[in-house]
Amino acid sequence: MQDYDRDIRILIIEDNPGDVRLLRDALKELKAPVEIRVAPDGAEGLRVIYNGNSGSEAWHPDLIFLDLNLPKVGGHEVLARLKADPDKRLIPVIVLSSSRAENDINRAYEAHANAYIRKPTSLDDLMNAVRGLKSFWIDTVRLPNVPDI
Repeated sequence: MQDYDRDIRILIIEDNPGDVRLLRDALKELKAPVEIRVAPDGAEGLRVIYNGNSGSEAWHPDLIFLDLNLPKVGGHEVLARLKADPDKRLIPVIVLSSSRAENDINRAYEAHANAYIRKPTSLDDLMNAVRGLKSFWIDTVRLPNVPDI
């Protein structure tokens, strides 16, 4: 398990409040050391990263969970913008999508997504997926730009 001097900052860019709630609850149940912010669409996700939200400064997430089918600015566009920006491209982006389309999967990886995960359809599958995400992305790997003790 990594020892960081602060919680891991996760930005969830997801327009489905139910999916957000389930993801938050699963991370809480697994006692993941995270600070979570949520953006309900791609435009708001970019605004949080670049300009902050509610008058706050820009917020640098350590990890992004990104849906593809988003209003205003779609997930593919968000991913492309982040990975084209030298200051943001190191942020790992995990695509969480219900799409099985090979085109979506290939396009996400071509834009340098760090992983593509199909959204689980049951609570048990969701817990298993989040357990795996926590184990790998929080407990095992060393995230870029996260200071440690």
